[in-house]
Amino acid sequence: MATFRAALSNLSALRVTGVQNSYDIDELPKSLAPPQLPALLAMPIEPSASSLFKEPAAGLQTVSFSGAAKTVQYAVTHLLLVAPTDSGLGIHSHLPPLIALIDSYMAAVAADVTLGNALLEPTRVSVDPGVFPHDKREFYGCAFRHVWLMEM
Repeated sequence: MATFRAALSNLSALRVTGVQNSYDIDELPKSLAPPQLPALLAMPIEPSASSLFKEPAAGLQTVSFSGAAKTVQYAVTHLLLVAPTDSGLGIHSHLPPLIALIDSYMAAVAADVTLGNALLEPTRVSVDPGVFPHDKREFYGCAFRHVWLMEM
């Protein structure tokens, strides 16, 4: 039985072709400079000031049945930041690399759907490309929203 923390570490260790840096929750940078991009940030919570998703997450739902294994469902955001919105020629210069990174990300997840056997079943991933805030800047990127089922 893996812990939530172990699953987050395994998510952060996911190797995605084209991603410069992948940050675990202990390493989340306050700000990002261009040499650090593209970057992936493991986000076990959504910022309260600005939700990344249109619908509230169904995370941390406890599901247990009498006499059966106790499980919990977690919602985790893996945030891909590609470039600041004030760089390049706008979305036109960043959209092709963003799409290539989304494909690379999904290939990496497909190669390890249970994150090193930390999950009871394969992760479910929603893909939400867009503009995302980090520190005092906005970035073109993609929020990969994972839903995990884990044993308690």
